[in-house]
Amino acid sequence: MTNDKRIIGLTGGIATGKTTVTNYLASTYNLPILDADIYAREAVSLGSSILGAIAQRYGQQILLADGNLNRQKLGEIIFNRQDERNWVENLIHPDVRQRFVKAITQSSLQTLVLVVPLLFEAGMTDLVTEIWVVHCSQEQQLQRLSQRNYLNREQAQARIDSQLSLTEKVARADVILDNSSTLEVLLKQVDVALKTLL
Repeated sequence: MTNDKRIIGLTGGIATGKTTVTNYLASTYNLPILDADIYAREAVSLGSSILGAIAQRYGQQILLADGNLNRQKLGEIIFNRQDERNWVENLIHPDVRQRFVKAITQSSLQTLVLVVPLLFEAGMTDLVTEIWVVHCSQEQQLQRLSQRNYLNREQAQARIDSQLSLTEKVARADVILDNSSTLEVLLKQVDVALKTLL
């Protein structure tokens, strides 16, 4: 799907620092950010056929009082059951992919950043021209995730384990951003990566 655009696929493990890198690329370099999480939220918006299918499978308790998806409840189901996670992802990923393709096609800009936490798992690597992986140590990842999402270690570990391992992601990366040190060190790596045309 690649053309003459530079399309950066930004990924990494959960709570490794993708948002920090994304915000920096947007604020410092004014790069357009296409975010899989936003597209996924739009895919299950009120009245969507995907939300209807989810409610049909799990019952009305999967919805909030206003009819929107109860993300916390869905998270409890899919982070503990691989088969259910696969079912939900197979429903949402094709919709997210279509939104990416449309946005890439319609953009007149030369450089785009696609933020896709499940870039490898969702089979979307063909949409990008280079892959950036943000990583840190597993202990840092556990601590950050526990603090950010108010999870205990077991819950945080289940979420980390639900994704492809960071080691595998790093092995498949064109650019590796190490976020185990300071913010300054991380952002310097971003500067270098952006100036290096692959």
